[in-house]
Amino acid sequence: MKLGIFGGTFNPIHYGHLRAAEEVRDILGLDRILFIPSGKPPLKKTGLTSARYRYEMTKTAIKNNLFFDISDIEIKAHTVSYSIETFKKLAVKYKNVDFFFILGIDAFLDLPKWKEPRSIMKLTNLAIISRPGFSFINLLSSPYLKNVHKKTLEEIDKGAKTTFSFDLNTGRKAYLCRIPALEISASIIRSLVSKGKNIKYLLPDSVESYIISHKLYKK
Repeated sequence: MKLGIFGGTFNPIHYGHLRAAEEVRDILGLDRILFIPSGKPPLKKTGLTSARYRYEMTKTAIKNNLFFDISDIEIKAHTVSYSIETFKKLAVKYKNVDFFFILGIDAFLDLPKWKEPRSIMKLTNLAIISRPGFSFINLLSSPYLKNVHKKTLEEIDKGAKTTFSFDLNTGRKAYLCRIPALEISASIIRSLVSKGKNIKYLLPDSVESYIISHKLYKK
């Protein structure tokens, strides 16, 4: 089984998250995508609402997709949400599963700052997706990018290629996935809500209803 792992604050989850997950599932032929809302991110996030609210919003957003699941593994921990600890738990829970950790170019570039990054890359493959404001050519600065030519990254940025894979020296693989950009951000949604503005068509109606009924992101 090929299982995509999609973590994040999802504060709130929106169509950008959902479309990215669906694109990666299709490109890499994943069997399922597991959404994991973070409990307590290592770096404090401005305007971060309750983990339980974020979990419920994510749950209602994915309920109609048979290929999407959700886990409260980080929320239940009540400790700082380090990816390495999450993957250690996932490896125990899911036997004979090939993990694909979905993260944006920006997150991959920050990987050296994470807790035990090499250990993470021993437990999972990486699915590195395009992000607004970042290019795959930026990955040349990463210490984990070996034997990948500049020309290849330029071709992906231009759309001549949509995906490319290479071996990590941990025995796992990394997959570069160019996906259509939906320039929707959770911070913009929170700002609109705080100003009493309309957020329709930026996220599922069920998530919008949840935000309104629980009076989230109001000043």
